[in-house]
Amino acid sequence: MDIGSTIREIRKRKNITITQICDCTGLSKGFMSNIENNKTAPSISTLDTIANSLNVPLAYLLLEKEKRVHVVRKDERKVSYFGKGNIKIEHLTDNTPLQLSIIEMPPGYSSLDTPHAHKGVECHLVLKGEVFVRQGEDELILEEGDTFYWNACVPHAVKNLSDKTALLLVSVYNE
Repeated sequence: MDIGSTIREIRKRKNITITQICDCTGLSKGFMSNIENNKTAPSISTLDTIANSLNVPLAYLLLEKEKRVHVVRKDERKVSYFGKGNIKIEHLTDNTPLQLSIIEMPPGYSSLDTPHAHKGVECHLVLKGEVFVRQGEDELILEEGDTFYWNACVPHAVKNLSDKTALLLVSVYNE
C-alpha cells in the first residue's frame, strides 16, 4: 500500500503545505514527512485525522490505486459475439466482479433451443425492442424500459420479438 504518496498527491493538488496540514492535524512535520514517504505506518486514528484535514473519506486513503475509479473509453471497449456470432456484446467494464455490457440482438434472434446457465446474478434493462425471456418455467415478454433480473445458475434463454435490433443493458454480478 502506498498511503503516503496518496496523501502527498491530495495535499499538493489542494495546495496545502506540510505546515498547514501539521497545524490542522497536530502532527509534527517530521512525522508527516515520514508518513508521506512511506517510512512509517500511521494508525487508523491518525489517518482519519489526516483524511478529515484533507476533506477526503478515510476509505479513499486506504484504497489501492488499482481499486479506485476505472474508465473504459467508448473506443477502447472489448467486443465479442455469442450464439453463432449473432449477438454482439460490447463490454463496458473489465476485470471486475460486476460486468456491464450492451447486448445487440438481431431481429428474430433466439436462444430458446440452447438455454444456458452460469454463476452470478443478471440484471437486464431493455433499451430498445421487445424480447421474450425464459428462465426455467417462467416466461415473460418485455418492452423498452422494462427491467428484469434472475439468478443465472438456472438455464435461461431470450428471443428478439421485434423486426429491429433489440438493445439490452446487462449487468452480471459474480463474486
